[in-house]
Parts: sequence; C-alpha cells; structure tokens
Amino acid sequence: MAQIVTLTFNPVIDKSTTVQALVPEKKLRCSAPKFEPGGGGINVARAIKKLGGDALAVYPAGSYTGKFFQILMEREGVASKVIDIKNNTRENLIVLESKTNQQFRFGMPGPELAEEEWRQCLKVIEEIKDLAFIVASGSMTPGLPTDIYAQLSKITQKKKAKLVVDTSGEPLKEAAKAGVYLLKPNLAELSSLVGKEEIEAEMVEDVARELIENGKCEVIMVSMGAAGAVLVTKDEVAHAVPPTVKRRSTVGAGDCMVAGAVLSLSKGWTVKEALQYGVASGTAATMNPGTELCKLEDVERLYKIMRRSP
Repeated sequence: MAQIVTLTFNPVIDKSTTVQALVPEKKLRCSAPKFEPGGGGINVARAIKKLGGDALAVYPAGSYTGKFFQILMEREGVASKVIDIKNNTRENLIVLESKTNQQFRFGMPGPELAEEEWRQCLKVIEEIKDLAFIVASGSMTPGLPTDIYAQLSKITQKKKAKLVVDTSGEPLKEAAKAGVYLLKPNLAELSSLVGKEEIEAEMVEDVARELIENGKCEVIMVSMGAAGAVLVTKDEVAHAVPPTVKRRSTVGAGDCMVAGAVLSLSKGWTVKEALQYGVASGTAATMNPGTELCKLEDVERLYKIMRRSP
C-alpha cells in the first residue's frame, strides 16, 4: 500500500467532559475528562489507523503538554515524527451539556512557531522516502508564512507524491496557486477560491471544474455537511449522500472523510468509491461522542448502504 504521511502544524490535546447544565458563576460538576490527540492531520492519521491502514504523523510538540500529546499518540498506535518546539502544545475543551444534548467547543490559540521550527517540519517531509500521499490539514498557528503549503507543494512535486490539502483562508489560496493533487474545501472555502461571495450546491461542479481546468489541482472534494459531498476531476463527477444517523458529535468528521478517501485512493479505488468511503467515514464519526472519530464497523455498514444507493 502507498505510504501516507500527515502534516499538522497546530496539533491539540482535546479534553472532553460532560456537565448537566452550563450555568454562569456556579461551580460545575464535570464528568471524568477524556483526553485525545487532535488537529487536522493528527485526526486523519488516527482515523486511517481506525480504518485498518497506517499513516505517519509529522507534527511539532513542545513543553509538558507536548510530551503528554506524544503519549496519547503512542497509546493509539499511530507512528509519529515529532519536531521539538519551545512553546506549549495547545489544549481544547469540548463540553457536552447533558440537559440539552448541546455541545460547546472551546478552541485555544496555537503556539507560535519559530522559523527554524516550521522549516524543520518541511525538512522532515523532504527526508521521507517512498512518500506517496501527504495530507496537510488543520488550522494555522502564529509564525507560519501564508505560503507554507505552497512551499510544501514544491517539495511534494519533487518527490512525485500526491499532496492533499484541507485548510482555509490565504494558505488554501496559496496552495491552490502552487498546485496540489486534491483540495477539500467546504462551500464557503470554494467560494473564496474563485472570488465569489457565495456558491449554491448546484454550482459546485462548474466552479470546481473551472479550478481544475486552470491547472490548480487534479481533484476537488467539496464537503457539504449533512448533504454529503461532491468530488470533481477533469473527467468525472461523483456525488455521495450519507444515510441518516443519530449525531452525537461533529468533531473530526471532516478529517475522517479525508482519511477514508485518501486511504481508498492509496489502495487504487475509483474516485467514486473513495468519495463514498470518505463520506461514510465522516458520517460514522458523528455517531460517537467527543473526539472518538469513526469506528470501522460503522464505516463499513454505512458504505454498504451507500454502495446500494443509485
């Protein structure tokens, strides 16, 4: 199987807990917290492991939280290449209010990376042999240049590997200009790539094909939440709508979709099969609480249902 590497510049320790109700100025009794490693590419690597594959996770980590983060990755059996940094690895808090079943997500800012630290991340990628797919995913952190994924694109092209980018804002635009194998925007991000304020679902195919014909990427996979996703290449268009499930958390659903799609592509599956498996993986993630991500048995069941759909 082709080697998959994920790159996460802003990993995070996700702490999940439950309270009966969020009430101001009161001491709230929480359930025992659950700690899990998170961040775009980290979740992709974790999900690939849960789906029976393997991926190497490359990420910076610092201070005592960085050490704890590495322990969490070891517990999940995900292979890692860690770049030591000066500042702390960030922590997020996810709180489920049991009275209303509403989820509250508190995202903390990431640590500032020094130039030598983020350059070391790129150097690690350059030194990896037999690289077939690299997934660069997640939020940015202070200190990173906006063209960081464009720089990564040049490295990937030299290695004749396939770069998958899932990000937003200027880094997404810079990556698209530099050229990547696959972009995974949502509707708002796709709109920004073509300079439009808003794109309706029925416009996705034409807009995505416009980007592809301009030579900016080979594949565009547009996520549309409960409506599923659309995958567009120069010659093909595939739509995938997930079965209805009971949602418990949306944390990491997009990352699981990327994981399922990339793992499928690495096995030589068709783009339609990869899209369906990706959507099944993302949907399966919403069935679990907190940041548990997807379970293989749920993914396989949902994928079978989607394969039977016209």
